[in-house]
Amino acid sequence: MIHKISQHFKLLIFMSLTLVAVHAYNVYTSGQLVYLGIGPRNVNTLWHIYTAPFIHGSWGHLINNLIGLLIFSTLCLMRSTKFFIYASFFIITLGGFLTWSLGRATLHVGASGWVFGLWSLIILMGWFDRRFGSIAIAILVLIFYGGMIFGVLPTDKRISYESHLFGAIAGALFAYLFGKKSWAR
Repeated sequence: MIHKISQHFKLLIFMSLTLVAVHAYNVYTSGQLVYLGIGPRNVNTLWHIYTAPFIHGSWGHLINNLIGLLIFSTLCLMRSTKFFIYASFFIITLGGFLTWSLGRATLHVGASGWVFGLWSLIILMGWFDRRFGSIAIAILVLIFYGGMIFGVLPTDKRISYESHLFGAIAGALFAYLFGKKSWAR
C-alpha cells in the first residue's frame, strides 16, 4: 500500500514538474511554444492535441489547471494508475480532437480540457460504477467543485470553453464505457 502511494505521489510530482518546466521555458522564450496549441481544422496542428495540455498562457493559468489536475488525478489514482493513464489518454485524445474539429478559430492551450474531463469522469463514475466509494467521491466532488459546470459556457472569449466542454464530454464517455465494462464482469 505504501509503495502504491509512493508511486502515485511520484507520478503527480513528475506531472507537475513537467508542466512547470514547460511553462518556465515558454516564459523564458517569450511564448515561443504557444504555436503548439490546437489550431482548429488545421491539419498541421492535429498532433498538437497532445502538446496543447502542456502549454499555458500565464502562471495563473498554469496554477489554476495544476490545482484541479492534482486533485482530480489523485481521485482517479485511488482507483488505479492504469485507470488514470487510460482515462487521461482518452480525455486528451477525444477532447482535443473535438476541440480541433469544432472549436473557434484560435489557438487552444492548457490542461483545462483534461481537468474538466477528469472532473466529469469522477462525477459520472458514481452513476455508472454504482459502488459506494465512487458515489461518495462523486457527491463530494459535486459539493466542492459543482460550480465548474459553468466553465463549459462561453463566458470569456480568452477562455477555451470548447476545451472545457469537450474534455467534460470525453470524461463522461469514458465513465460510461468503463462503467459498462465493470458491470459486464
